[in-house]
Amino acid sequence: MSNYLAIATVTAILQQMLQTGIANDVPGARVTTIRPDNAGSGVPDTGINIFLYQASPNPAWRNADLRTRRPKDNLIKQAQAGLDLYYLLTFYGNEQELEPQRLLGSAIQTIVDQPIITPEMIDRVVNSNSFPFLAPSTLDEQVQLVQFIPVPMTTEELSRLWSIFFQLPYSLSFGFQATAVLIEGRKPGKAPLPVRSRQFYAVPNQPTIEQIEPSNGINQPITANSTLNILGKQLLGEQTRIHIGGARVVPQDITDTQITLQISALSSQEFNSLRAGLQGLQVVHFIRDRLSSNSNRTLESNVIPLILRPTITINSEEIDLEEIEDNLYSGEIEIQVDLRVGFKQRAFLLLNGISDQNSQSYIFSAKRRTRNSHTLTFSLENVKLGDYLVRVQIDGAESLLTVDNDRYSGPILHVL
Repeated sequence: MSNYLAIATVTAILQQMLQTGIANDVPGARVTTIRPDNAGSGVPDTGINIFLYQASPNPAWRNADLRTRRPKDNLIKQAQAGLDLYYLLTFYGNEQELEPQRLLGSAIQTIVDQPIITPEMIDRVVNSNSFPFLAPSTLDEQVQLVQFIPVPMTTEELSRLWSIFFQLPYSLSFGFQATAVLIEGRKPGKAPLPVRSRQFYAVPNQPTIEQIEPSNGINQPITANSTLNILGKQLLGEQTRIHIGGARVVPQDITDTQITLQISALSSQEFNSLRAGLQGLQVVHFIRDRLSSNSNRTLESNVIPLILRPTITINSEEIDLEEIEDNLYSGEIEIQVDLRVGFKQRAFLLLNGISDQNSQSYIFSAKRRTRNSHTLTFSLENVKLGDYLVRVQIDGAESLLTVDNDRYSGPILHVL
């Protein structure tokens, strides 16, 4: 989702897009982003002024953020708000040469040609020397692309809008709407400890794969060290492969009713294709076409979902925390993950205090990454002194806690 710079980023993109579009149509014209009635504010003699006059909740996203927190403030998901932005484009120039009308036509033509903000447009703006303050913008992470659409405005609506500009004569204007901008909250929540075991399971009713069982028992978590028993019918083919997430795997042991897949025995290339989180597992048979020796066809089974959970390691030497206030610490820590984490995957750090004196819990988002990595970096803020159980959640899949004497015992982060 986007951060607090999303609105300003959309405005900057609109300005840059219009400036490029009108450059050849009306030479010397400028595009500004100021309030029209500011004295000496620099409204161009010839050009377009962009004024954001309203931001309102987007109807489609209004109910998407209900009950993001439970009564005890436990975080269910990051809070967010969906907004529609309303812009007034005002056109200035020599009326005898019809410059305002030419600029209006050029602006509409430019937006018609580029109605949707693409990741490339966002990248150009956030990396532009003209907008250094927009460098931290995360508008490119928004799940929905922002779109510009014309806003029908009657004479009465235009008159009412221009009436807020004291003693300012009307200039040719046109309205555009940017929809929708999604701004995500950053307030941390609290997370309870997970349930260690569940007493139920569901067997998918599919024609080929009937059930997937870890070798250590039904309902046990699946990690990179797990061995999977894939149960079904007609699983043995001429060439049998397992598709799990982005990995294409040759299974170790195959019969017509069961396939055994030992994840830790995969090749390094196959293992690096795995990602933590919800995965789809499918059996695929490659069958040689009898009419052509150079072509194969495939028979694919139904897809069964499974959750692949990461295993983490805390490098105590990489922990760099400093005391900000009495018994409150901030800084960065690095967590090593056995499964490679995609740079677009969402990752959170979950901390739970384990002493009677410290029952605090925290959730922190991972820092932004530009490539796939086994290392996640988290910025901790105002963490209370004490010891914490540590989990990492990647696309909803949580790392496991160790259990000793029927109690959670690790991994542990010492905040000193």
